[in-house]
Amino acid sequence: METTQNPTVWIGLDVSKDTLDACLVRNDGKPLWKSFSNTPAGYQKLLRWGKHLVGEAVCHFGVEATGAYSLGVAEFLAEAGEYISVLNPARVKYAGIAAGQINKTDPAAAHTIAQYCQLHQPPLWKQALPEVQHLNALVRRLKSVQQMRVMEKNRQQLPGHSSVVEQSIAHTLAFFDKEIAQLQQQIDDHIKNSPALKAERDLLTSIPGIGDIAAQQIMAEMPDVTQFKSAESLAAFAGLAPQEYRSGKSVHKRTKISKAGNAHLRLAVYFPAVAAIRHNPLVKALYERLLAAGKARMAALGAAMRKMLMLVYGVLKNREKFDPQWHSKNIEAKA
Repeated sequence: METTQNPTVWIGLDVSKDTLDACLVRNDGKPLWKSFSNTPAGYQKLLRWGKHLVGEAVCHFGVEATGAYSLGVAEFLAEAGEYISVLNPARVKYAGIAAGQINKTDPAAAHTIAQYCQLHQPPLWKQALPEVQHLNALVRRLKSVQQMRVMEKNRQQLPGHSSVVEQSIAHTLAFFDKEIAQLQQQIDDHIKNSPALKAERDLLTSIPGIGDIAAQQIMAEMPDVTQFKSAESLAAFAGLAPQEYRSGKSVHKRTKISKAGNAHLRLAVYFPAVAAIRHNPLVKALYERLLAAGKARMAALGAAMRKMLMLVYGVLKNREKFDPQWHSKNIEAKA
């Protein structure tokens, strides 16, 4: 989404569990700071403070993506019709370092965020549709329970447990198994009852390497595909853009993925990429070509992950199922 007016005021928000540290920056004048509670009442006070200071000027808010802590204020500002960007923390961090900002205080972090918005004019955040928000909550909860089960299973394998402890662990594992099955059923039912989600799942699973589980994870973590101008921009959002290191003629390190992006989405395409290396002709050809060129296996796998995400972009953007001959057909049609 693009702004329809050019902002002249930027407010950076450093978010913690209990507080919002805000910094207001103009094109001229000193920065202004103020703290608010990270609650709906605090959001109201933040907005009133900003309106009082900026008057009729266009204001652009920025907040780092910190999960549940930043979601509340982002949703409030978006619903209030304000310009709000949810930023990649890694990009803000490196921009601050490049600008020589080394202080680690909350007010300093808010100032860095405001300046990042001022200098880079990041795209506005678009709130996910309710059915996608619900899917995201279910998928992330399922992942959390699965991780807890793995930890409990690891405890079970340690030697020296008494019979009481062994019984307790067994009961806990049984509970986790039941909870995982229930959550998976809720996810399946939710997708089945949403025509839009079901259509997206069918498109995604047409890509060799992506099954139902991978499709639900990708749908839960990926923003609306129309927010991205290209497949490359989606790959960059997930931190799968290639990062080259070259200095002069003698220093040339291996190219690697940046990882400065959405880690959840990046993880969602990891196992599909592993499967696609064997079963998807486009990804398999890319992977083998990179290995033949001397690339490390992990570098080739990173490229395969990027390719998978670009295929995801293609099927969702064009609303057509995967066709390995799509690119060549379109070239022939334009000739």
